[in-house]
Amino acid sequence: MSEFASVLRAWRDRVGPADVGMPAGAGRRTTGLRREELAALAGVSVDYIVRLEQGRATHPSPQLLGALALALRLTEEERDHLYRVAGVAPPTRNVVPQHITPGVQRIVDRLGDVPMAVFTATYDILLWNPLWAALTGDPSRYVGIERNLVWRHFTSGHDGIDFDAQHEEDFASDLAAELRAAVGRYPRDASLAQLVARLRAESSEFERRWAEARVAEHRSSRKTVTGTPAGPITVDCDVLTVPGGDLRVVVYTVTPGSEDEAKLDLLRVTGLQALTTVEG
Repeated sequence: MSEFASVLRAWRDRVGPADVGMPAGAGRRTTGLRREELAALAGVSVDYIVRLEQGRATHPSPQLLGALALALRLTEEERDHLYRVAGVAPPTRNVVPQHITPGVQRIVDRLGDVPMAVFTATYDILLWNPLWAALTGDPSRYVGIERNLVWRHFTSGHDGIDFDAQHEEDFASDLAAELRAAVGRYPRDASLAQLVARLRAESSEFERRWAEARVAEHRSSRKTVTGTPAGPITVDCDVLTVPGGDLRVVVYTVTPGSEDEAKLDLLRVTGLQALTTVEG
């Protein structure tokens, strides 16, 4: 058995269904993930997982390896090992990090009472909890460049979110400033360079802010999310940076005892039920 097949099987066995938000069910013969569960998490067929574990499938793509690393809750060192034994170069320090550590994954898993999502340093969304999806819409509907918050903000606007004119100016300026800071940290990231080039070419608003050459990080704001089943909800948005990983954990909270808190409580029921119905 190859080293890739060995570690894939060993790491699958150590992750329980509860660790990834799946029901354990009855009649399980293993405490780890079933192949079909790992396949669902990684977005591939069960047959492909079987062939990987049997050494019959070779040359998995970097995208699949990243999905497996996330599904298996791998540390950065384990992720790099998985890439190497698959014959693929691990992600370098010269590109924007996308690896979600087990600790960050646990934070998102366990803080389900507040809407929360994880973004890269360039605001590609990587992970979110159910309440985030219920409040803002399911991010899984986005693909490719549409998964980037900066791109959507400057090319599609911010339907469903209201804030005053000053905040809109500050928020847009902060997004451009964050991208410029990322360019400084990851000058060899071709995807980042392409994102900036497309934004400058297709959005005059982004080009205006890019020309200011501002470098900063967006930290907090207040906005109103409209169009939810519970009605408009005003939230405070805080952005937390993950040390060493350069990820952004975005958390929405509401004022305790407010009408917004009551609406968010309602959304936990009605919004999540709606998502479950759609997914089913």
